[in-house]
Amino acid sequence: MQGIVTTPGFAPRAGTSTSFVGIMRGEFLKIARLFWLLFSFMAIGFLGALLLLGSTPHLNLSIQHTPLSFLYEVTQNALSIFRILCGISLLILTSFVIGREYQYGTIRILQARGVGRLQLLLAKLAMVALVALALVVAFVLITTIFLCLLVLVLVGNLHALSALTPAFWLNTGSDLLAVLLSMGVTILLAAAMNALGRSLAFGLSASLVWFPIDNFGALLLNPIAELTHSNFWRVITIYLLGPLLNRLPDKLLPANVQGNLASFGAGPLVSFSAAHALLVIGVYALLFLAVAFITTWKRDIRE
Repeated sequence: MQGIVTTPGFAPRAGTSTSFVGIMRGEFLKIARLFWLLFSFMAIGFLGALLLLGSTPHLNLSIQHTPLSFLYEVTQNALSIFRILCGISLLILTSFVIGREYQYGTIRILQARGVGRLQLLLAKLAMVALVALALVVAFVLITTIFLCLLVLVLVGNLHALSALTPAFWLNTGSDLLAVLLSMGVTILLAAAMNALGRSLAFGLSASLVWFPIDNFGALLLNPIAELTHSNFWRVITIYLLGPLLNRLPDKLLPANVQGNLASFGAGPLVSFSAAHALLVIGVYALLFLAVAFITTWKRDIRE
C-alpha cells in the first residue's frame, strides 16, 4: 500500500480544491525558515552599513549646515544598500520556491492534487512579490527610525527634518521606484533560470552569476573598444541589464539633486536616456516571464 506524500502547507483534503491564496500560503510555509534567515542576514548587513555611514567624520556639521544634502545622502545610500542585499535574497528565495519543487519532484504531488502548472507558477511569483513588498516596507521603517535616531544623537533634536521639501519626497519616490523595478526583474530572472533548468542547483547558480557577469562584461568591453578602436563594444553596454539597473536611479532623478549617490556598480560606457533604460529593462522582464511561462506550460514533467 502506497503512502501519501505531502508538502508543508499542502495537506490533502478529500473533495476540496486548492485556492490560489491557499497555494500562496503553502508556498510561503515551505520557505518560511529560509525567509527569516535571509531577513536576519539582510537586517544585520543593512544596520551595519548604516552604522558605518553614521560614523562618517563631520556628519554633525553636514546636518547643521546642509541638512537637505545630509538627508538625501542617507536615504539614497540606504536604498542602494537595500537594493544589493534584497537582490541577492530574492534570487535565493525565488530559486528555492521554484527550483526545489522540480529538484525534489514535489511538483508532481501538487499536480496530482489538481493544481495546474501555470497556476502554481503564478502563485509562487505572487507570493515572492508580496514578500518583496513586505521587505520594502520593513526596511523603509528601519531607515526612517535610524535616520531620526542619528539626527538626535548628532545634534540633539529633529530640527533638520524641517528641511524636507516636496521635491525630496518626489525624488526619493523615484529612487524607490528604481529599486522596485530592480526587485521585479530580479524575481523574473530567477524564475526563468529555474524553470528553464528545472533544478535548484542550476537555477540558483545561473541567477547568482548573471549580474556579476553583466557588470564584469561592461568593464571588460572598454579595453576591447580601445584595442579595436571601435565604439561598437561600448554601445553594447547600454543593452546589458545589470549596468542599466545600476544607473537607473541617476536617470530617474534630476541632475541637481544634492548628494546624488543613488547609483552603485558598473554602468554603461556610453550615455543613454531614462526611456531607453526602462524600455530595455522591460524587454528583459518580458523575456524572463516568457521563458518561465513557456517552459512551465510546454515541457512535460517526467519521473
